[in-house]
Amino acid sequence: MDKNKERMIFKLSESIKTTSHIDNDLFTQYSVKRGLRNKDHSGVLVGLTKIGDVVGYERQTEGGLKAIPGKLVYRGIDVEDLVHGLHKENRLGFEETIFLILSGKLPDKEDLETFSNMLCNAMPLEQKVKMNILDLEGNDIMNILSRSVLEMYTFDDKPDDNSRDNLIRQSIDLIAKCPTIIAYAYSMLRHSNLSRSLHIRHPKENVSIADNFLFMLKGPNNYSELDVRILDLSMILHAEHGGGNNSTFTVRVTSSSGTDTYSSIAAGIGSLKGPLHGGANLKVMDQFNHLKETIKDWKNEEEIAAYMQKILNKEVHNKTGLIYGIGHAVYTISDPRAILLKELARELAVEKNKVEEFDFLELLEAKAVEAFMIFKGTKVNKQVCANVDFYSGFVYEMIGLPKEVYTPLFAMSRMVGWAAHRIEELNFESKRIIRPAYKNVASTKKFIPLKDRR
Repeated sequence: MDKNKERMIFKLSESIKTTSHIDNDLFTQYSVKRGLRNKDHSGVLVGLTKIGDVVGYERQTEGGLKAIPGKLVYRGIDVEDLVHGLHKENRLGFEETIFLILSGKLPDKEDLETFSNMLCNAMPLEQKVKMNILDLEGNDIMNILSRSVLEMYTFDDKPDDNSRDNLIRQSIDLIAKCPTIIAYAYSMLRHSNLSRSLHIRHPKENVSIADNFLFMLKGPNNYSELDVRILDLSMILHAEHGGGNNSTFTVRVTSSSGTDTYSSIAAGIGSLKGPLHGGANLKVMDQFNHLKETIKDWKNEEEIAAYMQKILNKEVHNKTGLIYGIGHAVYTISDPRAILLKELARELAVEKNKVEEFDFLELLEAKAVEAFMIFKGTKVNKQVCANVDFYSGFVYEMIGLPKEVYTPLFAMSRMVGWAAHRIEELNFESKRIIRPAYKNVASTKKFIPLKDRR
């Protein structure tokens, strides 16, 4: 870097260190709800929705919150009922979930077949988009996904049309093409970084999105029927999570300005890319691999419990004091997504000869929750549970997915919820641009002539 540029950056950085500091007491003084969270850690109510509901506690009549087993609801249907209903009928369900979240209704047999075919037919990319993905350099597929989504604007005959019909058309196109973009982007990354052969596979006809994604990413005969089933389940569980999660709220905020679909969805991808949001399962896997190497006896509960306390005390691993995959902003007693994924994960572990590792992970979950309660029990009255990230990374590893696609896979699933919330935001009768307030607490200053500044 140029020396003058380097010095200027340092000077600006030092200045910002002082000017951007805001005393914590001021947040209390002005009743600022940081992170849009109330004092009891519940979310500030900023909108209404009919799409999804995330439940981890109930408000008591005498005040305060009571922890309850977690529930995730799509359009009034408990996700646990949805998943168990699908598995009872021995069917995949991501396409059905997309229809439900977008329309608010479960499809009948004919509508489901037509809709599934529509999604499958929309998966192939325009040749120019395909070639541009191959030209893009970079190690982060989330960035390539964002750029590719923005590029789709140029191939849309009505990119700025926010009518309901057009929003649905754009949503279906984005949901269908996202898996293809990710698969091609990874193939190019693998080719350019690892000097491996470049495989660009055209999506198959009349198969599920989960099947097509594994086919495009891994090739034929390199994945099992159970791999498809659990990937389909993971996409169902990640498809929607209420309007308050960071990326969905980002989509709603940008949509409220009236911007185009592609700009709004790209903003959501940018939000999800943040390690505090979509990258958590990578942190879980890093920690799990560390624990596999460090814990001598994977069945020794005392050894595991003692090491968990060391993690919380910032003595070991990355010394952040965090047990990744434990705790959630809303879920308290349980995360229903983790429970549902765990049910099928054991079956997958048997198929992949990973039962010993699965048992170890399950024991880590129990001991991590206990350790957290011991560590925090006297300081904060909050129950914690394993969240979906605690198991999703291990599931993806068993399927044989590269870590580079973990977060993009989250985006590919959550595209459904983003699309539904955007449509809802733009169809409120009394819609208005979202604009929260910020209190300025800077001291007043007078202009100083340039010659007098020091």
